[in-house]
Amino acid sequence: MRFDQLVEEYIAFKRAKGMGFTIQATTLKCFARGLGPLDVAQVDSKAALAFLYRSETVTSTWHHRYATLSGFYRYAIAREYVKSSPLPTVLPKKVGYAQPYIYSAQEIKALLDSSKVLNDRPHRRGEISVVTFRTLLLLLYGTGLRLSEALSLTMVDVDLSDSLLTVRNTKFFKSRLVPIGKKLTAILQTYLSKRQETFGPHKSESVLFLNYKGTPLARITAETCFRYVRQAAGLKRTDGAYHQPRLHDLRSSFAVHRLVAWYRQGADVQRLLPQLSTYLGHVGISGTQVYLKMTPELLREANLRFERYAGVNHAG
Repeated sequence: MRFDQLVEEYIAFKRAKGMGFTIQATTLKCFARGLGPLDVAQVDSKAALAFLYRSETVTSTWHHRYATLSGFYRYAIAREYVKSSPLPTVLPKKVGYAQPYIYSAQEIKALLDSSKVLNDRPHRRGEISVVTFRTLLLLLYGTGLRLSEALSLTMVDVDLSDSLLTVRNTKFFKSRLVPIGKKLTAILQTYLSKRQETFGPHKSESVLFLNYKGTPLARITAETCFRYVRQAAGLKRTDGAYHQPRLHDLRSSFAVHRLVAWYRQGADVQRLLPQLSTYLGHVGISGTQVYLKMTPELLREANLRFERYAGVNHAG
């Protein structure tokens, strides 16, 4: 059987079991395109290594590709399409989890101010306007949505009269309601007005964020524009981490800043943490804790809370 045909069979098999299998399917189809009309039994270790090492640096993507191909070959071997896997048996060391970068309020402002450089981008017709970029940035920072969730929002999901967003079919195949504040509601209203001026009346099934062509904004486009704006703002990590500040880190920043605000308000943080997990779309508190990196500001507020608690108990 041809490799690309077996890929389609394997994808159908996985999805029949209720799996989304979107990223893995993209990976396998990419490998298949590079191979061409080749029989699955003819794929050798040289071809597999060339695909795994598409970039010289071994990142988490390398291991994601390997895991996807490994599952595919277990399927192929079990059904006797091939006798063995061409994948390497010795794997490079895994890259450590990318520590989130927590943006300060000043850095968020710097990103917004620097977004005007998008007007100077060459060949920008497939990219996004400054107002679209700013709205996306503020939505991610103001709600903690995943980038994929924000880009999947449709017009019917945005209820500005009740300041409510509906996030559908998320990472864990669930939907949730996300309340938003007055300021973010006003920002979205301004964006929608400009969107209508440019592209005409809204269709309920249309996605919220569009590029210059009026087609759905792609993730790679959003991330490329963000890197350009981040560089213009002069934001750079100095902690030796592999990843520079990302759009995804706005989700982490939202969580940490919310926690800091609760500490300052004297709120019961332990009681409120499950609510934050629900708002972020996590299945439990452990998922939220990944994002709650201890920043100096958060540590200071936690220490102040402890000192007040210790002082009261000591006085008693």
